[in-house]
Amino acid sequence: MPPSADASPADRRLAMIVLVAAAMVLGLAPILVRLAEVGPAAAGMWRFAFSLPLLLILTARPGGDGVGRPSKWMALAGLFFVLDLGFWHYGIVMTSVANATTLCNLTPVVVTAFAWIVWGQRPSRMFLIALALAMLGALAMAAGADGGQGSNPLLGDVFSLSVALWYAGYFLAVQAARRTAGALRVTLWSTALGLPLLLIAALALREDLTPETAGGWAALAGLGVMHVVGQGGVAWALGRLPASVTAVTILVQPVVAALLGWVLFAEALTPVQALGGALVLGAVVLAQRSAQKKAGAEPESPAPAGS
Repeated sequence: MPPSADASPADRRLAMIVLVAAAMVLGLAPILVRLAEVGPAAAGMWRFAFSLPLLLILTARPGGDGVGRPSKWMALAGLFFVLDLGFWHYGIVMTSVANATTLCNLTPVVVTAFAWIVWGQRPSRMFLIALALAMLGALAMAAGADGGQGSNPLLGDVFSLSVALWYAGYFLAVQAARRTAGALRVTLWSTALGLPLLLIAALALREDLTPETAGGWAALAGLGVMHVVGQGGVAWALGRLPASVTAVTILVQPVVAALLGWVLFAEALTPVQALGGALVLGAVVLAQRSAQKKAGAEPESPAPAGS
């Protein structure tokens, strides 16, 4: 059974708040990638590189989780996240910010099915309704794009859609890793193990490895800080919430990204996309209510040690 089974209702309520905040922070990712002035895989490499010193400080501090050693689940999380970032960053370049962020977040279907079949996390009827609304909203955001965004919208959409599988693998590997380690340690090792893989990919694809302006470096540093706050928050929440609920709630990310793409890059936000965003937000609220109702029906129990 995943670690969320031992979390108290109060822990789950706090985890919901942290998760929504983390998802909003992660909504900055496609914007910063566009501003980074390096290749897509290189942007992921620098995201990891800038985040590692901060992660080391946080994990090694007195009272922290400690650096420890990586587990097989942390290594697997790192591999899945490398595939996630590699395909997604190329999707961001080739298609619209809204499409790239939305299509990769069709992850909840994969996560919910796996958690139900393998871990026995049977979803409630309310959650299944929320999942259906989230998927409908995500598809509306992608289908409603004006079609003239990015260098190769069709291929970018395909790359972004493939990320749903990698992101699901990352979610499930992180939740498994959280059985024996805290969020910061899991984030640290998945990042450290993934960094050389992204460097190899960037070199093999002959990408530009360094930005030409201070603004490009600032965007890369911003990616690093965003990684610590966003992915650290997601990993922390996965120690207290079912993976299926977390995967739906993270769909706040494409809504934030679409709004920022509209404001910063003048990417048209069509009425269909706006409706899709509203459906996603409604689904997130419904999924949270479903989880809170389930938590309220369970007896209070202490949070797992080291969470």
